[in-house]
Amino acid sequence: MTGRVAAVNLGIVTEAGWAGDASGRSGIDKRPVDGPVSVLTGGLAGDFIGEPAHHGGPDQAVYAYAEEDAAWWVADLGRAIPPGGFGENLTTYAVDVTGAVIGEQWQVGSALLQVTKPRTPCTTFAGFWGVPDLIKRFTVRASPGAYLRVLREGEVGAGDPVEVVDRPAHGVTIGEVFRANSLEPELLPRLLDAEDLPEPIREKARRRLAARG
Repeated sequence: MTGRVAAVNLGIVTEAGWAGDASGRSGIDKRPVDGPVSVLTGGLAGDFIGEPAHHGGPDQAVYAYAEEDAAWWVADLGRAIPPGGFGENLTTYAVDVTGAVIGEQWQVGSALLQVTKPRTPCTTFAGFWGVPDLIKRFTVRASPGAYLRVLREGEVGAGDPVEVVDRPAHGVTIGEVFRANSLEPELLPRLLDAEDLPEPIREKARRRLAARG
């Protein structure tokens, strides 16, 4: 089955005590939009980013989360989670986001995107959902979604196919990187095989491995 974009979501300005930046504003509340959206090197046109020091930037210009993974949370929490509820720009369908290989390239609409790293849960996310232990639960679940860099600007819209057009041979996945940096440090050596993984993550892995001797 061909993967597809189930929804394209843009952040609105949310002001709350749990919001991440100094002004108390966050862009985690993303809502589906109609029609195609321009995908630029820095992210989706019209998307609000409340804390640029930790969100956005070339290595995390676009965030994708799988509809199937969202369904698990719907069942676990017993409440609806609409598209964009994870703060994702792209809600995908029939795409193995957790199993995506670091550096693999996705043709989505007329844009070309590259998988870079998993999302790390934060207090803003927990506050947005109103689930105090969300960081722990999200870590244990280990289906973090994937950040993407933009290799070619273009447009994306709901219903567009998601086609994997290139996949590195190292096989290091989004899920492995997430677990290596959380509950399974024995996976850390694998991170050094993924050349497209952002250098700060690779350097952190080197330091942790060196400290272990």
